[in-house]
Amino acid sequence: MISSLAVKQWADELGFLACGITTPAPSERAAFFDEWLARGYGGTMRYLNRQARKRKDPRLIDRAARSIIVVLDNYYYNEEAAADPESGDPDPLRVARYALATDYHDVIGRRLEELAGRLLGAGALHARTYADAGPVPERELAQRAGLGWIGKNAMLVRPGAGSFFFIGSVFTDLELEPDAPFEGDRCGSCTRCLDACPTGAFVAPRLLDATRCISYLTIEQKGPIPEALEERLDGWAFGCDVCNDVCPWNVKFAAETAIPSYLPRAARPITSDTFEGMDEAEFAGRFGETPFARPGLAGMQRNVRAALASRKARSE
Repeated sequence: MISSLAVKQWADELGFLACGITTPAPSERAAFFDEWLARGYGGTMRYLNRQARKRKDPRLIDRAARSIIVVLDNYYYNEEAAADPESGDPDPLRVARYALATDYHDVIGRRLEELAGRLLGAGALHARTYADAGPVPERELAQRAGLGWIGKNAMLVRPGAGSFFFIGSVFTDLELEPDAPFEGDRCGSCTRCLDACPTGAFVAPRLLDATRCISYLTIEQKGPIPEALEERLDGWAFGCDVCNDVCPWNVKFAAETAIPSYLPRAARPITSDTFEGMDEAEFAGRFGETPFARPGLAGMQRNVRAALASRKARSE
């Protein structure tokens, strides 16, 4: 029988930042999740309502699973070092760090499949992967697998690493020794993430109103961005890194990723005319394999207009 230690060694060989193991036991945050949905904080992400039963009870996600392997994948890089000094734009529009790289679903997904393949080769009859997709309560599973705590910005934070990572999982029928859950809250009295949010999306520590979150507004939401929130985008045209950027755990510990696919595919920044006059074919050719494909060409054109409007509002 394969050991938990061997699984973690494989994860390390595949370049994952960390690996932990837990069981598909029911969530201890089910009531919190129900209340969050009832308050409408999920906005138009109605798939969360449809997935609610499985998110609250991982046993329903994969009935064959006896263990869940959870991995963290570091995508951090120094934006200033990666910037193109010849771009000609001293103040490009802001996008989340991962946005200019190859779509992370593919990057982490390929290596998760490699890990699943090793499990099957070692005697598993079942190994199913998830990479920020499906009804998986990733942050809670990661905390249960001993990988970190859920910070006040609702992100998983890992000691000595910060929070610039993606979370992936493998559900398997192997009976693996689970790790002890990460206990405690190391945010202390710090509220930098809450105070820095441009749109005031945090109702309280660890309570995010997604309908006010810049990542939701520029990626998930369809249609126009509400004017009152558009004015507060602070130049963000896709996603937002503010609550991660200001976190002391990232300021002190975030280290450059060792995964080349997480580095920008091109150093050219996103500017006011990047998507102007672009057709769908050109968009697919330039950005089809990046996270920009999620909002699509029309969504990115909307985002750029909104980001520019927010800068104008800020300067007035």
